[in-house]
Amino acid sequence: MYRQSVIKASSGLTAYAPRRAFTTSLRVMSEGDTGSPRLGGSNDPFVKREKANEDYTIKKREKEKLLELKKKVAQQQEHLKQLSDHM
Repeated sequence: MYRQSVIKASSGLTAYAPRRAFTTSLRVMSEGDTGSPRLGGSNDPFVKREKANEDYTIKKREKEKLLELKKKVAQQQEHLKQLSDHM
């Protein structure tokens, strides 16, 4: 009953509301735009430099994480040694 009353009430509103077409446009990129592939590809010096910077940053983070893990392992081994000495 409620559904029918809502449909009847809203049916009169559609006649007055302008109908809009739902359209989309494709994003077209040309060479040199942000996000577009370059013609030089991997031979471009800028691409090589950016890749080298990213690789360096990733290796640096991994090295920091590895050092933290080594510290935690050393702490756990020290704790286990203390426990075994206590027994």
